[in-house]
This record gives sequence, C-alpha cells and structure tokens, in this order.
Amino acid sequence: MTHAPREDGSPPRVCADFHAAIEMVGRRWTGAILWALCDDDLYFADLCAAIPGISDRLLSTRLRELESEGLVERHVHPGAPPRVSYGLSPDGRALEPSLRQLREWARARKRGRA
Repeated sequence: MTHAPREDGSPPRVCADFHAAIEMVGRRWTGAILWALCDDDLYFADLCAAIPGISDRLLSTRLRELESEGLVERHVHPGAPPRVSYGLSPDGRALEPSLRQLREWARARKRGRA
C-alpha cells in the first residue's frame, strides 16, 4: 500500500488514531497479555504462568491500563477470598483478528530466516 503525498508535496502524516492504537498495544508485554486472553478468561496467576518473564507488578499495571482503555474486563468471582479473572472486552475481542495475523506474520518471518 502506498500513501500519496499531500497536496503541498510533503509526505503523508501518520493518522493520530493509528499512532495512539499502536502505542497502546505496543507497550511492553501488552501484546502478550492480549494474546493470552484471546482464548479464554484467565485468573491473574494463570496469566503470569502464560507469560513467562512478566513480573506481578507489571502485569497488574498493564491489566489496569488495558481495563481503563476498555480492552480488558475484570470479573470478580465470589468466595473467600474472592477471585478475579480477566477477559477481553468486546473492543479487545475486535483486536483478535489483527493479533492472529500478527502471529502468523511472525511465524512466517521466522520460518523464512531458518
């Protein structure tokens, strides 16, 4: 895909909405969190296990950010003590096809290097 220069001949500007979306999902560990939640809701400990190397503190921070952005939903389950699971919101679910395409691109790229 090519982007036509603007009328004054200068290069096209990056769409502000696109840039904001890339910055949001491109933050460290965010893609992995979203990917881990594609198949099912997970409890915090299960998310930690699914994403080797992420600290509890950073996972907690990213989950709060994703929840405030409307991509992740937090579900409190009754009991003593109550348990909390996380899942993709409808907006987060809308990212799933793009995440799957990115995964396939990464796999194909890796195969091409082997």
